[in-house]
Amino acid sequence: MIRLGALAVGLLFVINVLWGAIAPREDAAPDMAKQLHKHPKHVEWTHNGPGNLGIFGTFDRGQLQRGFQVYKEVCSACHSINRVAFRNLADLGFSEAQIKAIAAEYEVAAIDANGEPTTRKATPADKFPLVYANEAAARAAQNGANPPDLSLMTKARPDGTNYVYSLLTGYSDDVPKGWTKPDTSYYNPYFHSINIAMPPPLSADGQVTYSDGTPATVDQYAKDVAVFLTWTAEPKLENRKETGVAAILFLIIMTGLGYLSYRKVWADIKKPA
Repeated sequence: MIRLGALAVGLLFVINVLWGAIAPREDAAPDMAKQLHKHPKHVEWTHNGPGNLGIFGTFDRGQLQRGFQVYKEVCSACHSINRVAFRNLADLGFSEAQIKAIAAEYEVAAIDANGEPTTRKATPADKFPLVYANEAAARAAQNGANPPDLSLMTKARPDGTNYVYSLLTGYSDDVPKGWTKPDTSYYNPYFHSINIAMPPPLSADGQVTYSDGTPATVDQYAKDVAVFLTWTAEPKLENRKETGVAAILFLIIMTGLGYLSYRKVWADIKKPA
């Protein structure tokens, strides 16, 4: 009797396996996030050169300074650039006095004469301080979200400069039908999960006042800060391109000299009949 029961259980198991193998499968539900997600907009950037060829471009110093202004007045409330030192701002065209003045606006951790933790004014040798002491503090202040450090953001995202620009200009109140958006999130099809916890940081024209006469528009803010964050991620971008161009020219010249030497050495050697 026990054997018959075991045989029946085994037979039932085999039938279920066979049915699972031959039964038609239901179509998988479409991933709406993938359908709604958009690739970054394409923008011509000066550091990529004409036609985005890459090797010939340089940063626009005026744009870098405007981008730093947008970061400082808007983005720095939540996001740090902790891998950048104040002295690095000299690459943007700031003078030594200006850099000292900018650094003095920040407080950094220090130790007093008694060995107790304290703070002091930052110097050009210091790095931009973290906005929050740790992740727990960041999440507590941002309703559970953890604003990332932006130092390497354009290297951490595909097509980084275009991604940052597109994300900042991609917020929309027109949420597609069927898409669920929590009340604490915002709809942005350029963000990988569509729903983003960060409110639109660039909310209106005139939010930041430029002193050089550049139009103070949301689109311009987004472009300027995207280029600035490209610089924070690749501060030696121009030097690397200069080295690459010099290396290519050297190889071209050496190839030409090698070919001329070849012709000279074998000039009197006749080919066999």
